[in-house]
Amino acid sequence: MSGGRCAACKYLRRRCPPDCIFSPYFPSNDPERFACVHRIYGASNVSKMLQQLPVELRGETADSLTFEAQCRIQDPVYGCVGLVYLLQQQIHVAESQLSKAQAEMVVFTSHAQEQEAQPRPQLQQFEPGFGFNNTSLPEGPEQVNFGHFGLFPSSLF
Repeated sequence: MSGGRCAACKYLRRRCPPDCIFSPYFPSNDPERFACVHRIYGASNVSKMLQQLPVELRGETADSLTFEAQCRIQDPVYGCVGLVYLLQQQIHVAESQLSKAQAEMVVFTSHAQEQEAQPRPQLQQFEPGFGFNNTSLPEGPEQVNFGHFGLFPSSLF
């Protein structure tokens, strides 16, 4: 490895050989990544796993081991299974809400179709004047006596 030791070799306090199995997947600028994996799986076990895999799968395997180790450190009992369970619960809740919304849409659609199918009563057309006989109203303000309400002096009328 050029540029010094990888995070695994630094953590294990050993010389980093040129063909180090850890160096491509645990760079020296991210020592916590290897520390988590080592704490859960152990360096020897990780080394054996990576050596048994084809080179093209090792990067994804290191990422997966890192993720699983971090989950196990955060939740020692359930690890990443707890996260999977939580996500499954959220999917279940979302599916239930979707089913409920779809059922409500069916009900609203059926009510709307029933309303369209029922005949609507015809509204009566009103003439201008709103049904009043316009000829019965006084012609001017001088013919209206507002004085009997006691609000205005009779001299105004």
